[in-house]
Amino acid sequence: MKSKEPAIVFSDLTLGYDRHPAVHHINGEVRRGELLAIVGPNGAGKSTLLKGIMGELSPLSGTLKLDGLTKSDIAYLPQQIEIDRSFPISVFDCVAMGLWRKIGALRGLDGEREAEVARALATVGLQDLGHRPVGALSGGQFQRVLFARLLLQDASLILLDEPFRAVDTKTIADLVALILHWHEEGRTVLAALHDMEQVRAHFPTTLLVAREIVAWGETRKVLTPANLLKSRQLVEAFDEHAEICARDEGARERQPA
Repeated sequence: MKSKEPAIVFSDLTLGYDRHPAVHHINGEVRRGELLAIVGPNGAGKSTLLKGIMGELSPLSGTLKLDGLTKSDIAYLPQQIEIDRSFPISVFDCVAMGLWRKIGALRGLDGEREAEVARALATVGLQDLGHRPVGALSGGQFQRVLFARLLLQDASLILLDEPFRAVDTKTIADLVALILHWHEEGRTVLAALHDMEQVRAHFPTTLLVAREIVAWGETRKVLTPANLLKSRQLVEAFDEHAEICARDEGARERQPA
């Protein structure tokens, strides 16, 4: 359930790489328990924003505040293309890595922890594949492994970067059901997505970015043809090599939901 209390507060936030802004002048807040889609054209800054929330990127300017949350409260799922699947590890051991914050990286699993891993595998439909190497899995199976690992992290804030890319239809349906269950539990879930029909069907609020905020609020009010066209135009016009700039116009504020 969504709370009035903020989980994340953006104040004139600019994030980027080597002083080149990738997303800039972001203002607004994500409420606790919110189920939020982050959408925009390729190159809009969606992944950059998630990495900033996770703490992988420091702000070039402005601030990002996790209200009452620490890094241990956050579970982050990057895009599959960013994950090396060549490491020789079994499905079971890969999922068990979700427990490292609870038990430490060097401690082994006792019977209770092994049962937790088995339950997570069963939840995502992989109970019979625990001993298979992750490199032998299909894209959909591997994504189920990553969601099982998220389950074990038991985080209050969950960040998902393109969780359905290159995944089969049945897996998408199962993972959407898991995301909706997290939302029902009161967890805060942010997902960068590219399929607007999935967003319209399952996400009540949406942040549309194109290096800056185009619109933020109730999904049906955000995903209008005019807003989507504007987002494409802004990304096409953005100077990839611009230095970080002083604010030259009022930052776009969050639209009321």
